[in-house]
Formats: sequence, C-alpha cells, structure tokens
Amino acid sequence: MTYLLLAIICSASIALIFKYTENIPTNRYVITSANYFMAFVTSLFMIITRDLLVDVEQNTPFIKELTQLYLGKTAILSPYASIIWGLISGSIAGFFFFSSFFYYQKSVKENGVGLSGTIAKLGILIPMIFSIIIWREFPSAIQWIGITLSLLSILLVNLSPQSLEKLDIKPTLIILFILGGMAEFSNKIYQKYALADYKDIFLFATFFVAFLVSLFYTVKRKEKITKKDIVIGFVVGIPNLFSSYFLILSLATVKTSVAFPIYSAGSIILINLGGILIFKEKITRKNQLAILLTIIALVLINR
Repeated sequence: MTYLLLAIICSASIALIFKYTENIPTNRYVITSANYFMAFVTSLFMIITRDLLVDVEQNTPFIKELTQLYLGKTAILSPYASIIWGLISGSIAGFFFFSSFFYYQKSVKENGVGLSGTIAKLGILIPMIFSIIIWREFPSAIQWIGITLSLLSILLVNLSPQSLEKLDIKPTLIILFILGGMAEFSNKIYQKYALADYKDIFLFATFFVAFLVSLFYTVKRKEKITKKDIVIGFVVGIPNLFSSYFLILSLATVKTSVAFPIYSAGSIILINLGGILIFKEKITRKNQLAILLTIIALVLINR
C-alpha cells in the first residue's frame, strides 16, 4: 500500500498546484504541454541513468512472445519484449491521456464542473470491471463494501443539486467516461504483462505522445505563451509522472478493483485537507461525510 499512498500524494498535489494558480490568468494548453514535456524528459533521464537500454538482447521475436503470453505458456514478457510493449502501450496511453483532458475541458463547458468531474472520476469503473472480467481479480466481501463507500464519497464530493439538474447522458459525457477510464486502465495493461523494471519506457512513450498531441493543439490555438505557464507546467509534470509511476508499482501488489477507487477517493481526501491547511478553506458537511466514508473504506479494504 506504500506505493499506492505515494501515487495518491502525487495525484493530489497536481490538483493543489492548479488550485494555487486558479485565480491567475493562464493558458491551460501551454501548461498541459509543458507538463507533458517535463514528464517525458524526466522519464528519459531515468531511462538513461538506469541504463535500461544497455545489453538488452532479442532472443525471441516480439510477436512470438505475445503469442506465448496469450496461450499461457509464459507469464511475463522478456526485457526486450517489455521495452517494445512499453513503447506500444505507452503510445496508445498518451492519446488517451490527452484526449481525456481535451474532453474534460469540452464537458465542463457543456455540462458544468460538478457533473464533468464526477464522470471523469467514475472512469475508474472501467479498469475495475475489466480487471474482474479479464483477470478474475475479485475483491472480498468486505472490500466490496469499502469500494462502494469510496465510490459514494466520489459522488458526494463532485455532485451538487445544480449539477444534478443538468444530468443528461450526452455523447461528451460518455466519451469522457471512456477516455478517462482507458487512460487509467493503460497503466494496468502495461504492468500486467511487462517487467516493472522497464516502466520508465512506458511512461516515456505515454508522456512523449501526449506532449506531441498537446503541442499540436497549443500551436493551433495561437494563444499567448508566457514563462509563467511554462513554469507551472514544469512543476505539475513531476507529480504527474510519479503518480503513474507509483500507481504501476502498486498494481503489482494491490488488486486493480481495489487500487483505483482508493486512488481516486484518497486523492479527494488529500485535496480537501490541503484546502484546509494551505488555503484555509472550510469543508462542507457533504465533504466531511465523504472524507469519513473514504477513511472507513480504506480500513475495510485493508482488512
């Protein structure tokens, strides 16, 4: 659970950084591009310093290894195949990462922050369901109660009477739900089949592709680029990288159906606590209840 806790801390810090800058005029697309740039450069630095590409030999063709994996003749890919798998799955993940951000912005305009935030957070249901169906990672009865409580806490924090009035299943919301869920599920897809030692390759591919797509939209919008936006993006890039880094490590020891609701709900707790301690905010009663539910969920899931 240590890695999961570190992933939660990194995830919450991203939101707190954005909260700190929310009253400052910013170009979100520039910040996003700078964030992805810092993340992929940092992961590239980790690849080089750890010599991950040194003395890696291809003993078996990649396609043959995938076939053996599918047939159950092997449980994990070799170092060479893990690198190729990281580049392929990471590139796909990069499109999901940016696309989910793009549709979140679009959904906020159409459906409001509350409803968009809820749907984005509930995207964790996709990796949960897939892990149960594909890999039979069934939670225990007590863990199911904890998972349910954590999902309730997500709904409590994000939904309001105003957002419920707008509740209407629109294409934007459905796409946001799918893209957000697949972005999270991509971490599991890599972790399940590849060696954890080569996760930096996966993260490099993810954030490099996300950077290229984000840069395209940033240039296309032709908005002013400032040093302030770039600096904010660089600061966000580090926790963004390591939230995925530690999440991948946690998935090796914690069931996916358990890890994702705790990851999401735990981030909410830290964001609220950060709001109190750093920004002197007052927690509403519904958020107090959400925090209590999440704490109970954590206790139940760890039993």
